[in-house]
Amino acid sequence: MADEKKPADDAKKDEAAEGTEEEAPKKKKIPMMFIVAGVLVLVGLLLAGGIAYFVTSQLVSSQQAAGGGEAAYSKYHDPGVFVKLGDAKEGLLVNVGGIKNQHFLKIGIVFEMNPGKKDIMVEGVMNAVAETRMLDTVLQILRSEPLEGFDAMKQEELKDKLKTEVNRELGEGSVYNVYITSFILQ
Repeated sequence: MADEKKPADDAKKDEAAEGTEEEAPKKKKIPMMFIVAGVLVLVGLLLAGGIAYFVTSQLVSSQQAAGGGEAAYSKYHDPGVFVKLGDAKEGLLVNVGGIKNQHFLKIGIVFEMNPGKKDIMVEGVMNAVAETRMLDTVLQILRSEPLEGFDAMKQEELKDKLKTEVNRELGEGSVYNVYITSFILQ
C-alpha cells in the first residue's frame, strides 16, 4: 500500500510541477510588461524635457534679441516702488476720443517702478522731473487713443502700451508693471 501512495504522490508532484512551469512564464510576462511601460514613460519624460528646454531656450534668446535682456529679467525682480499718477483719490480725468467727442475717462493708474533707477527714484520717492515726463506721456497716450481702445477686452493692450511708452521716455527697465485701479468712461 505504501507503493500505491507513492505513484499518487508522484502524480500530484508532476501536476504541481506542471502548474509552476505554466505560471512561471506568466510571472515573467507581467514584469516584462512593467519594464517596457517604464521604459516608454522614461522616454516620454526625456522627450518632454527636451522639448521644454528647446522652447525655453528659444523664448529667452528671442526676448534678449528683442529687448536687450530687459524683458527676460523683468518678470523676476526686486519689489518695485508703486507710484500713482494724478490725484491720490481721484486719479486722472481725461477727455478721450478727440475734441468733438464729449467722452471723459476717469482712471486710476499705478506704476510699479524700478527702485534701482537712481535718476528716477531717490530714496523710494519719484523724482519730480521724471513724474512730470511720465504724466505727460500717459496723458498723450490716453488722449490719442480711440474710444474702441478703452474696451474692457483691450485693457491689457492699453497697459502694455503705457508701460512701453513710459519705458521709452524714462529709459528701458524703469517700469516693471502697470495697474489700472479704477476706470470710468462717460
